[in-house]
Amino acid sequence: MASASLTDTQGIVALAALTVALLALLAYVGLARAVHRVRAAQKLVLGDSSERDLVAHSASLQAAFEALERYVADTTVRLEDRLDGVELALTGAISHRALIRYDAYNELSGQQSASIALLDARGSGVVLSCIHHRDQARVYVKQILQGHGEIELSPEEAEAVSVALGEQAPAPTHVRSSTDARADSFDATGA
Repeated sequence: MASASLTDTQGIVALAALTVALLALLAYVGLARAVHRVRAAQKLVLGDSSERDLVAHSASLQAAFEALERYVADTTVRLEDRLDGVELALTGAISHRALIRYDAYNELSGQQSASIALLDARGSGVVLSCIHHRDQARVYVKQILQGHGEIELSPEEAEAVSVALGEQAPAPTHVRSSTDARADSFDATGA
């Protein structure tokens, strides 16, 4: 058998086969590295569990997102129902108040008498009046329904209701008679 050289047909075919084999080996190494990078990226997304592929993981994420969306919608409905109940309950809470100080007997003993209006969001509640004299003190309570007294209100009591409901601005405090009473008030925020 004669030895083949690289210049004859068999040698050229052998060189071509070797070149194709080397190119195939380089392509294999490049593809292996690309697959390794894809798997590493997939592990980043999926964690260490190699039992699921990326499509299955995406489907489970979609299902979890839909479940979360339903939960948030249900929770929103429940919270809105609770908020409606709280708002209804708060309409009966004291949210408007005012304090009017005055000298009921014109004794120049200071403003020891006071009328306090405590009203809810509907303008209903009570007015407490404490009339102080040197020898005695009297306390009166009158019910208020929607901004009006069940029993006729004194000017100071009416002023307390008016100031509490924001219908009249409070004036600065100074010594005055019962006919010149002004308000020391604070609004619902306590300012």
